[in-house]
Amino acid sequence: MYTPGWVPSALSRRSALWGGLAAAGALAAGCSNTPVTGPAPPPTGTPAPSPTPTPAPTAPAPTGPPRVLVVGHRGASGYRPEHTLAAYELAIRMGADAVDVDLVPTRDGALVARHEPEIGGTTDVAERPEFASRRTTKQIDGTTYTGWFTTDFTLAEMRTLRAKERIPQTRPHNTLYDGRFPLVTFDEVLDLLDRLVLELRRPVGVLPEVKHSTYFASLGLPVEPGLVETLRRRGRDGADSGVIIQSFETANLRALRTQVACPLLQLVDAAGTRPADLVAAGDPRTSEALVTPQGLREIAGYATWLGPTKELIIPLGPDDAAGAPTFLVRDAQAANLRVMPYTFRNENEFLPAGRRRGGPAAPADTYGDAFGEYRQYVALGVDAVFSDDPDTALAAVTT
Repeated sequence: MYTPGWVPSALSRRSALWGGLAAAGALAAGCSNTPVTGPAPPPTGTPAPSPTPTPAPTAPAPTGPPRVLVVGHRGASGYRPEHTLAAYELAIRMGADAVDVDLVPTRDGALVARHEPEIGGTTDVAERPEFASRRTTKQIDGTTYTGWFTTDFTLAEMRTLRAKERIPQTRPHNTLYDGRFPLVTFDEVLDLLDRLVLELRRPVGVLPEVKHSTYFASLGLPVEPGLVETLRRRGRDGADSGVIIQSFETANLRALRTQVACPLLQLVDAAGTRPADLVAAGDPRTSEALVTPQGLREIAGYATWLGPTKELIIPLGPDDAAGAPTFLVRDAQAANLRVMPYTFRNENEFLPAGRRRGGPAAPADTYGDAFGEYRQYVALGVDAVFSDDPDTALAAVTT
C-alpha cells in the first residue's frame, strides 16, 4: 500500500535532477566551453579596470517547480508520428523537460531514431518497389519478425524513407502527417535540441535508449560505441549534460557506467520477461527478480534511475482492472533509485478499465481519465514519467 511519507523525499530528488538539467541547459549548443556570463578580459594596452567596477549582469539561473519531470516518449507521439523531428520539437514546445530517443543502427553503423529495427510499420518502405526484395524474416531476442530492418539499409537509403503513424487505428489524426517527415539520426535530434535550448532559454534533456544491445552486437553493429562517441564529441557525456542513457538490458549499462558520467536508467519490462543479455548468459532471473529489494540494490550499483512498466507499480488484472499498488516505488527509492515509469497515454486502450470512457462502442481514439491515472502515480511518489502526451502530463503534475 502507498505510504504518504514517500513524497517529500521524492520532491527533493526531483529538485536535484531539475538542477542538473538546468546546468545542462546553460551549456547551450552542445556544452560549449565558452563562458556565457562575466566580462571579457581587456585587450592588450587597455588600462586596468577600476578597483570597484560595475558588476557584470548575470543570467538568471534556470528554475523549475519541484514537480514530477515529464519526458516526451518518442517525442509528442500522441500528436505526430513518433521519432520525427516534428514530434520531438512539439514535445519540447509543449514544455517537456526531456525527450526519449530510441536508437538502432543502419547497415553502415549510423544511429537512427526508431523504436525497433523493423520499420515496415513506421515508414513507407512497404510502398517502395525498389526495396521490395529487402522484406525478410528475422529473430530478435527470441521473437520472430517479418518486414524490413534498418540493418539491411545504408543511412543514405534510410534517408529516402518517410515516417508514418505506428498505430493508425488508435491515432487516425496522426495519419495526416504520414509521408511528411524523414527519418533522422541521433546527431540531428541533438542539433534540434541545441537550437531549442538557445531559443527557449531553458534546459532540454535527452534520454537515448540502446535498443536490443545483445542482438545488434551479435551482428557486429553494437549501438554503444557510436552512442559514446557521439556524446563525447558533443560534450554531452558528463553528469550534468542533461543526458540519461537507458536500456532494458543490464550488462551494457554496467559497461557504460565506466565509459560515461551520464546517469543511467534501467528499464524493466512486464512480469515474467527476461532481459536479453541475461537470456544469452544463461541467467534465469526475470523482471520480478530485478525489482526485489536485493535486485534494486544491485541496479543502484550502476544506475541512478529505474524505468519500470506502469503495471509493476499498479498491476492490472485479466480484465484490465487496476489492483492495489505494489511497494516498488518505496523500495526503489529506499535503494537510492529515482523512478520513471512508462508509458502514459491518453487513449482508452492504454488506461485501466475503470478509467475508460464512452463504453465498448467508443471510437479507438477516445480519451479516458488520464488525469486520474497521473494523480495516482504522482501520489505514489514517482520522480518522472514517460508520456506520449506531454501537455496532458504537465497539466496533471502541476495541478
